[in-house]
Amino acid sequence: MPLSTALAADPVCRGHLAGRMHHSERPERFDAVLDGLGSAGLLERLLLLDSRAATEDELLLCHTPQYLRTAKRDIERGRPRLSTGDTDIAAHSWDAALHAAGSALNAVDAVVSGRARNAFCNVRPPGHHSNAGRGMGFCLFNNVAIAARYAQRRHGLERVLIVDWDVHHGNGTQEIFYSDPSVFFFSSHQWPLYPGTGRADESGVGAAQGTTMNFPFPAGAGREEILGAVQDSLMPAARRFRPDLVLISAGFDSRIGDPLGRFTLTDGDFADLTRTVMELMDGRVVSVLEGGYSLEGLASAAAAHVGALSE
Repeated sequence: MPLSTALAADPVCRGHLAGRMHHSERPERFDAVLDGLGSAGLLERLLLLDSRAATEDELLLCHTPQYLRTAKRDIERGRPRLSTGDTDIAAHSWDAALHAAGSALNAVDAVVSGRARNAFCNVRPPGHHSNAGRGMGFCLFNNVAIAARYAQRRHGLERVLIVDWDVHHGNGTQEIFYSDPSVFFFSSHQWPLYPGTGRADESGVGAAQGTTMNFPFPAGAGREEILGAVQDSLMPAARRFRPDLVLISAGFDSRIGDPLGRFTLTDGDFADLTRTVMELMDGRVVSVLEGGYSLEGLASAAAAHVGALSE
């Protein structure tokens, strides 16, 4: 019998920004997630996935050749941040980003093939702010977007749902799929907050009208607003959409006490959000880490999330 939940936790991802202790997106986030899973007694219940880097062809599913050349050149030349936006970089950032994307693809393989019921990817750098031609907001490659397109191209899935509950709007993911009716993108996020996108009237264009769903909430919003949006608005729309796979951009900076956001979700709320989304595909979910910058809060929220995935 296959284990119910797989874990991608490639140590190469830890190398991004190594030594920058005061950066919000620091390597200790990777450790905090594993510590949280270990303290909750979850690690021994998970199927650990192998390490692998995404290939250039896989990155090109969502990113332009020019952007890939620019990002790689910026890193090789020792720039402190990407020339395309506000993403700090260091010597190992390219390898870490390749393995972050590769982790998400391994997770898709495991879930679609039936090796695992679902999967969680402990990756960094995060990805949901990166669009086709620009890295920004701590992100290099859009891990969840690449995973969605890979699921379609490699495994022949037709429709993919992406649920993003990070406190910041996933502008890159939205932009990549804004005119694509085969990918449904849902985001709940604090408004106004970086990057300033994600208005409620941003709902897709052309044939994709209605396959983007944004819920911008003010600071202080929490369970009632965010779980309510998922239960009352996303779930009916998603059932009509009939996804073949559900991806989660799991941002835990929407947890109470996070230094970069002012939402009030609790660990129990993340567990309930997870259980609700799992109803769509009998738990066939691939979750990819985005934000979460309180190490203690990240550890406990990730454990609650993975605990719900593995029930």
